[in-house]
Amino acid sequence: MSRPFQADDGQNPLGSLDEWEDDLVRRYPEPGSGENPDATSGTPSGFKAVDPDKSKEAFRNYDLDARPSVREFYRLNHTHQTFAFVQAKRDEYLKLDKRVMGVWEAMEYLNTLVDDSDPDTDLTQIQHLLQTAEGIRQDGQPRWFVLAGLIHDLGKILCLFGEPQWAVVGDTFPLGCRFSDKIVFHDFFAENPDHSQPEYNTRLGLYEENCGLDLVCMSWGHDEYLYHVVKDYLPTEALYMIRYHSFYPCHRENEYEFLMNDQDRLMFKWVQAFNPYDLYTKSHEPPDVESLRPFYEDLIAEYFPPTLCW
Repeated sequence: MSRPFQADDGQNPLGSLDEWEDDLVRRYPEPGSGENPDATSGTPSGFKAVDPDKSKEAFRNYDLDARPSVREFYRLNHTHQTFAFVQAKRDEYLKLDKRVMGVWEAMEYLNTLVDDSDPDTDLTQIQHLLQTAEGIRQDGQPRWFVLAGLIHDLGKILCLFGEPQWAVVGDTFPLGCRFSDKIVFHDFFAENPDHSQPEYNTRLGLYEENCGLDLVCMSWGHDEYLYHVVKDYLPTEALYMIRYHSFYPCHRENEYEFLMNDQDRLMFKWVQAFNPYDLYTKSHEPPDVESLRPFYEDLIAEYFPPTLCW
């Protein structure tokens, strides 16, 4: 039996984690046709961010129209996501000593993170993951691509380890350099302690031009955590999808390219190819979990050992 996700007005203003994702769809409406990877060649082709030339003024209109719960979520996120906070969370979680479990078991564990009062969806977390994976599979994408879709949100188990929403979901961004004004609710960074640190408040900050994103400290959340859980088992393309699928300031607002190296630019074509499946495959028609389970258990076993450290 799934237990409800209990929101807390202090640290968890969203009614459910889905509220953040629903708001992303409002901010980035579904793109037109011809923006998915070429299933025949297995390489991304033609994906374009929604309205890449959007002006700062148009972007900021989003801030005014967002739900109060979303505004409060981003206030907490932008206030507390500091370079020191991320280093502390990396020290705490990247030992990967919280649990030992297989991938499907992790999906079932995540499935306990359900908000029974959410009026927008009655789907479980497993059903959300299967909808993403099935959308990718139906388009004939490579098996590792399908698997990335299946597992991409498993890092949200951080909530079940006691982390607040603002340290689990949200648009991700670099720490240790100036906060881009293209990050949603940019004004909330005024309360972030890093904002007043001179070494963090320049264009490059702690980094060198084109240093590569692997050397950049990203805000903490489910993307970065899951990447470290699975990084020894999946192709580089899949790992980029997992690690950077919430890095909207870069792959939708074209910011922070000066920190990227050639590999990052090449691999972000796959991040952009994955993104529509992540945002636009939700529906109220639930997938049949038990009928799909044998296929996905075989797929999991193709890439992963029976258990992983989390």
